[in-house]
Amino acid sequence: MPGKLFIGNLSFNVADAGLNEFFASMNIPVASVRVMRDVETGRSRGFAFVELAPEADMESAISQLNGKILDGRPLTVNEARQQKPRDFRGGGGGGGFDRNRSKFSRRGGPRNGSGGERR
Repeated sequence: MPGKLFIGNLSFNVADAGLNEFFASMNIPVASVRVMRDVETGRSRGFAFVELAPEADMESAISQLNGKILDGRPLTVNEARQQKPRDFRGGGGGGGFDRNRSKFSRRGGPRNGSGGERR
């Protein structure tokens, strides 16, 4: 039965192709490899998901790979879990600095007699 693995503690230098080659060198057939990347910078986030081929044994793959050194770092390998559903109800608020202050208050408004004089 094929499964999906979580691969953690990856070096930031490891790419999809490099991880695919690593699995091939360990004789573990894979269907897909995806190193997760930061959306803004494109840099690796240090973890990946690997979908095993149908003929691969997940328990054997985990025991073979967990703790194995790749690019100077010991890998953390577990069965991938389903992502928890997220609640998108909004929240937060916030805003900018001094958002609730009046435009012409003593502290944040214009100075030198242009509307912020003391009484």
